[in-house]
Amino acid sequence: MKAQNRIWLIGGTQESADLAQALTQQQISYVVSVTTESARSLYTDGLFGCVWVDRLTAASLPQFLQQYNIVAVLDASHPFAVEISQLAIATCKHQQIPYLRYERPHCNPESHSSSVMPHSSTAITNHQPPTAHASTDPEQRTIPNPQSPIPNSPLILDSFKSLLSSHYLTGQRVFLTTGYRSLERFKPWQDQAVLFARILPSMTALEAAIAAGFTPDRIVALRPPISADLERALWQQWQISMVVTKASGTAGGEDVKRQVAAELGVQLVVIARPEIAYPEQTSDLSVALEFCQSFCT
Repeated sequence: MKAQNRIWLIGGTQESADLAQALTQQQISYVVSVTTESARSLYTDGLFGCVWVDRLTAASLPQFLQQYNIVAVLDASHPFAVEISQLAIATCKHQQIPYLRYERPHCNPESHSSSVMPHSSTAITNHQPPTAHASTDPEQRTIPNPQSPIPNSPLILDSFKSLLSSHYLTGQRVFLTTGYRSLERFKPWQDQAVLFARILPSMTALEAAIAAGFTPDRIVALRPPISADLERALWQQWQISMVVTKASGTAGGEDVKRQVAAELGVQLVVIARPEIAYPEQTSDLSVALEFCQSFCT
């Protein structure tokens, strides 16, 4: 009996869950891969789709592709999940498997393309923190009056390196919403700023936060989406003066953070998406479905 052709849907995001549902409705067989058991809850196993939980590597991927008879790859991973995207692209090129990147739209493409600051010593050293936060003691910093917001737009940097090699964080009360994997990078800054972190509700994330020097009173574990009201309340409760986020688009809550930052006069720092040379990409659901249909019908 001939093995059933399947699409490999690289998941872990809300848009990948939407794609999985659409593939099921179109009766297109697929296997969606995620790296954690908590991410499994985004999907439902059924006649046309199944969930595979583990971290794929260059050594394990060929067997995975053969086991599930993969005929095409739809990559709907997080914009910052660089390793799996690069691995999939390289493997697909080697094995001549069609690949399509489903990229979530940027929150504000125009400002993103024109405002990204590269890792430059000149750009870094010339930056001065907002004058509304002039105190050098981070414990004494408070968010400005919401009626008098700081007249600045989100600061978009090209990488975590650009942020951490500068003085942007010095003396600030910083809320990190960049995921638990990035927290170790901020460990050296624990004595130069007051750092808070939002993580996913998992033991892995909590252990990573504690290992990076975050005390329990400076950690909140929540699964997105986060409403504007909850964001606002958290920032005010912790008297946040700066928020660091990734350019994860509306699906990642970037639009909500931009809104609340503008309301409260809090400096929002946005880490731009890594640049990856995707062979083919789209942000159109119908294009992604047509791609899958062409190989599984």
